[in-house]
Amino acid sequence: MISSSHEVTRLLRAWSDGDQAALARLAPLVEAELHKLAGTYLRRERQGHTLQTTALVNEAYLRLIDDSAVRWQNRAHFYGIAAQLMRRILVDHARRRQKLKRGGNPMRVSLARIETKIADETTADIIELDEALSSLSLFDERKSQIVELKFFGGMKEEAIAEVLKISLRTVQREWNLARAWLYNELAKS
Repeated sequence: MISSSHEVTRLLRAWSDGDQAALARLAPLVEAELHKLAGTYLRRERQGHTLQTTALVNEAYLRLIDDSAVRWQNRAHFYGIAAQLMRRILVDHARRRQKLKRGGNPMRVSLARIETKIADETTADIIELDEALSSLSLFDERKSQIVELKFFGGMKEEAIAEVLKISLRTVQREWNLARAWLYNELAKS
Protein backbone atom coordinates (compact mmCIF):
# COMPACT_ATOMS: atom_id res chain seq x y z
CA MET A 1 0.00 0.00 0.00
CA ILE A 2 2.82 2.43 0.87
CA SER A 3 4.60 1.98 -2.45
CA SER A 4 1.26 2.21 -4.24
CA SER A 5 0.46 5.44 -2.40
CA HIS A 6 3.83 6.92 -3.31
CA GLU A 7 3.46 5.72 -6.89
CA VAL A 8 0.02 7.34 -7.19
CA THR A 9 1.40 10.62 -5.83
CA ARG A 10 4.36 10.47 -8.21
CA LEU A 11 2.11 9.81 -11.22
CA LEU A 12 -0.34 12.56 -10.21
CA ARG A 13 2.48 15.07 -10.06
CA ALA A 14 3.89 13.89 -13.39
CA TRP A 15 0.42 14.18 -14.94
CA SER A 16 0.07 17.72 -13.48
CA ASP A 17 3.35 18.54 -15.20
CA GLY A 18 1.88 17.48 -18.56
CA ASP A 19 3.01 13.85 -18.81
CA GLN A 20 0.00 12.17 -20.48
CA ALA A 21 1.67 8.75 -20.21
CA ALA A 22 1.47 9.15 -16.44
CA LEU A 23 -2.33 9.35 -16.73
CA ALA A 24 -2.41 6.00 -18.55
CA ARG A 25 -0.30 4.40 -15.78
CA LEU A 26 -2.37 6.11 -13.07
CA ALA A 27 -5.80 4.88 -14.18
CA PRO A 28 -5.45 1.23 -13.13
CA LEU A 29 -3.92 2.26 -9.79
CA VAL A 30 -6.85 4.49 -8.79
CA GLU A 31 -9.71 2.52 -10.33
CA ALA A 32 -10.29 0.21 -7.35
CA GLU A 33 -10.24 3.08 -4.86
CA LEU A 34 -12.67 5.11 -6.99
CA HIS A 35 -15.01 2.08 -7.12
CA LYS A 36 -14.75 1.80 -3.34
CA LEU A 37 -15.65 5.50 -2.96
CA ALA A 38 -18.58 5.14 -5.36
CA GLY A 39 -19.77 2.03 -3.55
CA THR A 40 -19.70 3.92 -0.26
CA TYR A 41 -21.84 6.66 -1.76
CA LEU A 42 -24.34 4.36 -3.37
CA ARG A 43 -24.79 2.15 -0.27
CA ARG A 44 -26.17 5.26 1.43
CA GLU A 45 -28.73 5.79 -1.32
CA ARG A 46 -32.25 4.43 -1.54
CA GLN A 47 -32.92 0.92 -2.81
CA GLY A 48 -33.26 0.70 -6.58
CA HIS A 49 -31.11 3.75 -7.26
CA THR A 50 -30.79 4.21 -11.02
CA LEU A 51 -27.15 5.28 -10.98
CA GLN A 52 -24.74 2.34 -10.85
CA THR A 53 -21.28 2.25 -9.24
CA THR A 54 -19.45 1.97 -12.56
CA ALA A 55 -21.41 4.86 -14.06
CA LEU A 56 -20.60 7.05 -11.05
CA VAL A 57 -16.90 6.12 -11.28
CA ASN A 58 -16.80 6.75 -15.02
CA GLU A 59 -18.48 10.16 -14.71
CA ALA A 60 -16.18 11.21 -11.86
CA TYR A 61 -13.10 9.94 -13.72
CA LEU A 62 -14.05 11.83 -16.88
CA ARG A 63 -14.45 15.02 -14.87
CA LEU A 64 -11.16 14.41 -13.06
CA ILE A 65 -9.14 13.95 -16.24
CA ASP A 66 -10.96 16.80 -17.95
CA ASP A 67 -9.83 19.25 -15.26
CA SER A 68 -6.30 19.95 -16.42
CA ALA A 69 -6.03 23.08 -14.27
CA VAL A 70 -5.66 21.05 -11.05
CA ARG A 71 -2.14 20.79 -9.65
CA TRP A 72 -2.32 17.46 -7.84
CA GLN A 73 -0.51 17.59 -4.51
CA ASN A 74 -0.79 13.93 -3.55
CA ARG A 75 -3.00 10.87 -3.46
CA ALA A 76 -5.23 12.24 -0.67
CA HIS A 77 -5.82 15.45 -2.64
CA PHE A 78 -6.88 13.42 -5.68
CA TYR A 79 -9.35 11.31 -3.70
CA GLY A 80 -10.67 14.40 -1.92
CA ILE A 81 -11.49 16.01 -5.26
CA ALA A 82 -12.98 12.70 -6.47
CA ALA A 83 -15.26 12.66 -3.41
CA GLN A 84 -16.43 16.21 -4.15
CA LEU A 85 -17.15 15.31 -7.76
CA MET A 86 -19.12 12.21 -6.78
CA ARG A 87 -21.19 14.30 -4.38
CA ARG A 88 -21.97 16.78 -7.15
CA ILE A 89 -22.86 14.01 -9.59
CA LEU A 90 -25.28 12.43 -7.10
CA VAL A 91 -26.85 15.77 -6.21
CA ASP A 92 -27.26 16.65 -9.91
CA HIS A 93 -28.78 13.21 -10.51
CA ALA A 94 -31.20 13.73 -7.59
CA ARG A 95 -32.23 17.14 -8.85
CA ARG A 96 -32.85 15.86 -12.38
CA ARG A 97 -34.88 12.97 -10.99
CA GLN A 98 -36.85 15.27 -8.69
CA LYS A 99 -37.51 17.67 -11.54
CA LEU A 100 -38.78 14.82 -13.72
CA LYS A 101 -41.11 13.64 -11.00
CA ARG A 102 -42.15 17.20 -10.09
CA GLY A 103 -41.61 16.85 -6.40
CA GLY A 104 -41.53 13.06 -6.28
CA ASN A 105 -39.57 11.06 -3.75
CA PRO A 106 -35.95 12.20 -4.18
CA MET A 107 -32.97 10.02 -3.29
CA ARG A 108 -32.44 9.60 0.42
CA VAL A 109 -29.22 9.19 2.35
CA SER A 110 -28.91 8.14 5.97
CA LEU A 111 -26.69 10.25 8.18
CA ALA A 112 -26.67 7.36 10.64
CA ARG A 113 -24.27 5.53 8.33
CA ILE A 114 -21.54 8.10 8.80
CA GLU A 115 -18.46 6.39 10.23
CA THR A 116 -19.06 8.12 13.57
CA LYS A 117 -22.72 7.48 14.32
CA ILE A 118 -25.19 10.25 14.96
CA ALA A 119 -27.23 9.50 18.05
CA ASP A 120 -30.60 9.54 16.27
CA GLU A 121 -31.34 7.47 13.15
CA THR A 122 -32.30 10.54 11.12
CA THR A 123 -32.74 10.12 7.36
CA ALA A 124 -32.01 13.17 5.26
CA ASP A 125 -32.68 13.87 1.65
CA ILE A 126 -29.44 14.19 -0.32
CA ILE A 127 -30.56 17.53 -1.72
CA GLU A 128 -31.31 18.81 1.79
CA LEU A 129 -27.90 17.56 2.92
CA ASP A 130 -26.24 19.34 0.01
CA GLU A 131 -28.10 22.56 0.86
CA ALA A 132 -27.13 22.21 4.53
CA LEU A 133 -23.48 21.70 3.55
CA SER A 134 -23.66 24.75 1.31
CA SER A 135 -25.05 26.78 4.23
CA LEU A 136 -22.32 25.47 6.50
CA SER A 137 -19.66 26.43 3.96
CA LEU A 138 -20.89 30.04 3.95
CA PHE A 139 -19.72 30.56 7.50
CA ASP A 140 -17.20 27.74 7.93
CA GLU A 141 -15.70 26.35 4.73
CA ARG A 142 -13.30 24.01 6.53
CA LYS A 143 -16.03 22.26 8.54
CA SER A 144 -17.98 21.79 5.31
CA GLN A 145 -14.92 20.28 3.63
CA ILE A 146 -14.37 17.91 6.56
CA VAL A 147 -17.97 16.66 6.36
CA GLU A 148 -17.74 16.26 2.60
CA LEU A 149 -14.48 14.32 2.75
CA LYS A 150 -15.59 12.12 5.63
CA PHE A 151 -19.22 11.50 4.71
CA PHE A 152 -19.12 11.53 0.93
CA GLY A 153 -15.49 10.60 0.40
CA GLY A 154 -15.34 7.95 3.09
CA MET A 155 -11.94 9.30 4.09
CA LYS A 156 -10.39 8.59 7.47
CA GLU A 157 -9.65 11.51 9.75
CA GLU A 158 -5.90 11.10 9.20
CA ALA A 159 -6.31 11.45 5.43
CA ILE A 160 -8.56 14.49 5.89
CA ALA A 161 -5.90 16.11 8.07
CA GLU A 162 -3.36 15.45 5.32
CA VAL A 163 -5.57 16.87 2.57
CA LEU A 164 -6.50 20.00 4.51
CA LYS A 165 -3.04 20.39 6.05
CA ILE A 166 -4.37 20.62 9.61
CA SER A 167 -3.85 18.50 12.71
CA LEU A 168 -5.75 15.31 13.37
CA ARG A 169 -7.11 16.80 16.60
CA THR A 170 -8.48 19.81 14.67
CA VAL A 171 -10.23 17.47 12.22
CA GLN A 172 -11.79 15.52 15.10
CA ARG A 173 -12.94 18.66 16.93
CA GLU A 174 -14.37 20.31 13.79
CA TRP A 175 -16.03 17.07 12.65
CA ASN A 176 -17.88 16.85 15.99
CA LEU A 177 -19.01 20.48 15.75
CA ALA A 178 -20.05 20.16 12.09
CA ARG A 179 -21.91 16.93 12.77
CA ALA A 180 -23.90 18.56 15.59
CA TRP A 181 -24.63 21.60 13.40
CA LEU A 182 -25.83 19.39 10.53
CA TYR A 183 -28.00 17.33 12.84
CA ASN A 184 -29.72 20.48 14.09
CA GLU A 185 -30.01 21.96 10.59
CA LEU A 186 -31.53 18.80 9.10
CA ALA A 187 -33.87 18.33 12.07
CA LYS A 188 -35.52 21.63 11.10
CA SER A 189 -36.58 20.17 7.74
